[in-house]
Amino acid sequence: MIAVKVSMKATHEPLKRTPVVLKLDENDLETAPVLTDRSGVARFDLPATSGRVLVSGRQRFDGRLEGEIPIELWSITEADQDSRGFAAGLPAGSNAYPGMTTRYVVVGQNWLLTDSEGYLVDPAEWSEDFARVLAAEEDLALTAEHWEVIRFLRASFARHGTQPTVRDMIAHFRRVWGPERGSNRYLHRLFPRGGPQKQGNRLAGLLRTKGEH
Repeated sequence: MIAVKVSMKATHEPLKRTPVVLKLDENDLETAPVLTDRSGVARFDLPATSGRVLVSGRQRFDGRLEGEIPIELWSITEADQDSRGFAAGLPAGSNAYPGMTTRYVVVGQNWLLTDSEGYLVDPAEWSEDFARVLAAEEDLALTAEHWEVIRFLRASFARHGTQPTVRDMIAHFRRVWGPERGSNRYLHRLFPRGGPQKQGNRLAGLLRTKGEH
């Protein structure tokens, strides 16, 4: 069961009869809208997964969808969190370094500059479509598990200003996935080209880790 609880940040008053939609990373599915009840909760009879929460058509959350997800708003019309994640806390500007060999990744009508391995030169240009295109180039079919790792990497960077270590990833995913799927071996199986700290960071639009230049 996934429950989305929507309330006003200033008064903690629940927002009633507000449409909530889940956009699931698995097969890019979207649920039918569910209206919040008297307590401001919209319930979905779904197992834990990865994806996004839209409230009144605006994205308010992305990451692991499990249990109760609290969403507090100053206003129902406040700017939404877009699919690039937590823009204020994520890197921006050029990540060029001496001797960098660059290439372009074509995403829709945009030509995005990356280094030879696919790390974005300007991480602010990241989008979910970029991750999909780069994954396809690397022969990687993205599943809900991949998206959950990508969203974790971006959220962790937004909070701490650095990429999480492999140890941090293992600790987190063992807690949410269990010891077998949260293991170092399983995470490297998901991201076979360098593991989550290299291939995962590339797909998440984050910087190279220290020592990779």
